[in-house]
Amino acid sequence: MYLNFGRLLLWLCALALHSITLAQPTPVGVAASAGARPVERSTGEWLARMHEATRHGAYVGTFVVSSASGGMSSSRIWHVCDGAQQVERVDALTGAPRSTYRHNDQVVTFLPRSGLVLQERRDSLRLFSDLLQNQDASISEFYSARLVGADRVAGVDADVLLLEPRDRMRFGYRVWSERENGLVVKLQTLDADGRVLEQAAFSDLRLDVRINMAQLIEMMGRTQGYRIERLEPTPTTAATEGWVLKTGVAGFKLMSCIRRPPTSLAQQGKPQGATIQWIFSDGLASVSLFVEPLDRRANDREISLVMGATRLLSRRVQDAWLTVVGEVPQQTLQVFSQSLDRAH
Repeated sequence: MYLNFGRLLLWLCALALHSITLAQPTPVGVAASAGARPVERSTGEWLARMHEATRHGAYVGTFVVSSASGGMSSSRIWHVCDGAQQVERVDALTGAPRSTYRHNDQVVTFLPRSGLVLQERRDSLRLFSDLLQNQDASISEFYSARLVGADRVAGVDADVLLLEPRDRMRFGYRVWSERENGLVVKLQTLDADGRVLEQAAFSDLRLDVRINMAQLIEMMGRTQGYRIERLEPTPTTAATEGWVLKTGVAGFKLMSCIRRPPTSLAQQGKPQGATIQWIFSDGLASVSLFVEPLDRRANDREISLVMGATRLLSRRVQDAWLTVVGEVPQQTLQVFSQSLDRAH
């Protein structure tokens, strides 16, 4: 298999994760708890409210991620934002120890077992509370939103919103939005038949807590005893790199195109050279295209993987190796992969 597992893990850490439960929300009109009746809003209003909830205040909580295949992980998160600055800390509670800090677009990941610290620029840690990736008005062209119930999650009252795709090129979502400020406290990803693929949910949550922002920033600078590796992607364009995407998927817009330098964790035995990453998003779902040097020694058969709601497709494209990954149906990845070609 050509795909390097270490690199795959790094890629997947950059993607949104969710988890699964089969419990259904209480229908509208049947009160899950005392409180005001949920307010009807447009698709754009709901999403903007959820997005804005991450830009003010603070919270601490534990969220659990699991998938229909049985996988499960959990993390502890601290989040504080004063409107101008955002600081987050996320500690993995399962798997290899890992702590990730973000101060605005500066991200630092501590890997104690490797004695390694990764430093990079990134707009988000892609937590499930970052559901709305951009506030493009065209989102409503590809999703419809309707209020379907009320519920309680981790001790807080929540409105339950169903986001249904208008085509089969993207998944649907069931979202639990905290009643007072709109924070996403639970999220299910649904296939075309409404089955739950993944779910992420807070198992405990404290809102409006006092978090020392300066202390978190200071902690992300404690790198003594670690080997520091700086990941400094360079902005680029597909044309500059000699590639063209002949067609795309309606609604998915180019968010960025960068050159990623090889890392010591992902480059084990691989041909030298940077990886080109294109990121596309329809505002909710995202798809990344990774184009890297071809390893002539490796088997170049096509690879397809499914992990909860995340799909991956990897294959040779002329003189390079392409990996397409995202929280979308496999047919969406196929369209992207078949559209890539060398610019002539």
